Amino acid sequence: MDFLTILKAIILGMVEGLTEFAPVSSTGHMIIVDDMWLQSEQFLTKYVANTFKVVIQLGSILAVVVVFKDRFIEMLGLGKRGRQALHEKGHLKLTHVIVGLIPAGILGVLLEDMIDEHLFTTGTVLIGLVLGAILMIIADKFTKNKPMVQTVDQITYKQAFTIGCIQCLSLWPGFSRSGATISGGVLVGLSHRAAADFTFIMAVPIMAGASGISFLKNLEYFSFDALPFFILGFISAFVFALISIRFFLKLINRIKLVPFAIYRIVLAAVIYVVYF
Repeated sequence: MDFLTILKAIILGMVEGLTEFAPVSSTGHMIIVDDMWLQSEQFLTKYVANTFKVVIQLGSILAVVVVFKDRFIEMLGLGKRGRQALHEKGHLKLTHVIVGLIPAGILGVLLEDMIDEHLFTTGTVLIGLVLGAILMIIADKFTKNKPMVQTVDQITYKQAFTIGCIQCLSLWPGFSRSGATISGGVLVGLSHRAAADFTFIMAVPIMAGASGISFLKNLEYFSFDALPFFILGFISAFVFALISIRFFLKLINRIKLVPFAIYRIVLAAVIYVVYF
């Protein structure tokens, strides 16, 4: 690989890592860089390029596992502390996550083909960016100065399920899984930080499952010529996702969602000008 190809892999991984878990829509950003960077590589066919996108998404997922490793150990009942947490009240349980995953999981399976065939267009992503921004603004404005659940350990099963229902909106490309679920969490009474924690934890199984299925579907198109490109993209996505998640979690309770909503609207305007 030449220097330019290495740079492309790092930049694509960086875009994925910085945007996957922030409520700004990684899909919207990948639209901008896709034609400009990814499709210009001669060794990347359409299918290998799709596999590359899955690989860098897995890098982002690994970053969440690292940030929340203690939480996952507790939820899975691993070690002494994990076994204690399984039987104590006041701890986020794996069952909370499962309850939150059920609505989007069922709907995603039922609508997968329709979404892939009809909704992955620049126009639909623009709609998702704007509608997601409106939801985020509503979440901030309608819950201002209301008492909030401060930690994710206080979440109820009803709240988890309602957040899961609102997460279904993110099946529309560009809406943003993080944007929908954090907004949903705030609307049902969670603080922004608690909603963000639950969002990131819930993202791991659903993204790992979706990415794993997609990877297996495209495995036959895998090219060893592209392996160094894949590895660099994976590492880049992991590193930048790690930075992004930690920075976002420190910031979210202070700035809330409106600044991200404004950014999404600006991004939608930029994409509209460039592509239409």
